[in-house]
Amino acid sequence: MSAALVLALVFAVLLLAGVPISFAIGSAAVAALALALDPAPAATVVAQRLATGLDSFALLAIPFFILSGQLMNRGGIARRLVDLAKLVVGRLPGGLAYVNILGSTLFGAISGSAVAAAAAIGGTMTPLMRREGYDRDFAAAVNISAAPIGLLIPPSNIMVVYSLASGGVSIAALFLAGYVPGILLSLALMGTVAILARGRNYPAGEKVAASEAGGILFRALPSLLLIVLVMGGIIRGWFTPTEASAIAVAYTFVLSVLIYREVPWRELPAILTDSALTTAVVLLLIGTSMGMSWVMSLANIPQAVTAGLLAITEDKVLLLLILNLLLLVVGTFMDMTPAVLIFTPILLPVVQKLGMSPLHFGLMLIFNLCIGLCTPPVGNCLFVGCGVAQTTIARVWRPLLPFFAAMLVVLMLVTYWPALSLALPRALGF
Repeated sequence: MSAALVLALVFAVLLLAGVPISFAIGSAAVAALALALDPAPAATVVAQRLATGLDSFALLAIPFFILSGQLMNRGGIARRLVDLAKLVVGRLPGGLAYVNILGSTLFGAISGSAVAAAAAIGGTMTPLMRREGYDRDFAAAVNISAAPIGLLIPPSNIMVVYSLASGGVSIAALFLAGYVPGILLSLALMGTVAILARGRNYPAGEKVAASEAGGILFRALPSLLLIVLVMGGIIRGWFTPTEASAIAVAYTFVLSVLIYREVPWRELPAILTDSALTTAVVLLLIGTSMGMSWVMSLANIPQAVTAGLLAITEDKVLLLLILNLLLLVVGTFMDMTPAVLIFTPILLPVVQKLGMSPLHFGLMLIFNLCIGLCTPPVGNCLFVGCGVAQTTIARVWRPLLPFFAAMLVVLMLVTYWPALSLALPRALGF
């Protein structure tokens, strides 16, 4: 039996049996190595590869960005960003829907977490939208579709993971490459709201008094400065992305605990514990996935996949369309981190044969998986958004369809227009 078949069968059976995905990945790698490649101590070899895979300075950014996101989520930052979004777009017809999207964009650009954006911004906006007469399911659909924007606009942990899986694509370049696709997605969702809001006669928000505008901007400005601090420091070469993550923790601690005073000192142990648990889950996924990637490489699976896909067609447009369809399917049943770690070493050689840069492919891959966060059966943003709005997936599915259409249009632009992702990093010398 071939290693690829053993790997796929064991992985699929364990997933269907409800085994946690990190253990399914590690067990599949051990089984493939033991049964089809090398009967030597397979568990020991995979364990060694797991430890080697985690031996990366860049991975230190993940626990720091997770902790920073936890502090932001509890530190009153979401409310201040929502107030700022109201000031900017609240007067448009369907203004609160625009506020939800812009608020998620700003919060995601600071926290780098789609689930945190869905919970924090959705928890603030959904009750407001309901009081203004918005349909509950429409409010949930807006929140669910906007939450993943933060994974495209840095800082983004999934970009750090992709950098590791791709063999060292610059994290700074990935961060910069995400800005245009992320902003374009935000604008596309707002365009969808513009069409739907007029058809449903949703109201414009109340005008913010000029006397209040300055105070709203002043209260939100410290949160927005984090974007300037992190990305400005990376671009100027003052610190690496990993060092920037530590600076983000220090800044959000001062902001949430000492300036806004929304996080009491007694809550800090719980925040640290939650961050440590999340980090442990992510790093275990990374370690086992790196073990699986090594087994796949040993079995020449990436080369076989490349040859197989190129045998179907060598037309770049069609092949990229096939890869997008594949990744959209993968995103519906697999979380982002294992999907990036497993499919990057398989598909990256294919797109490089087509002349696609690893940086461009990274944005295409992440964008596909962002859409998967909004789809069942494992879409975290979908579940959080439905929970916040107190609705069900069956009810929110139809209102989500126009937003999915907008996301797919932007995905096609990102796929077939490389300059959307590459222009900014190249302009800044990355």
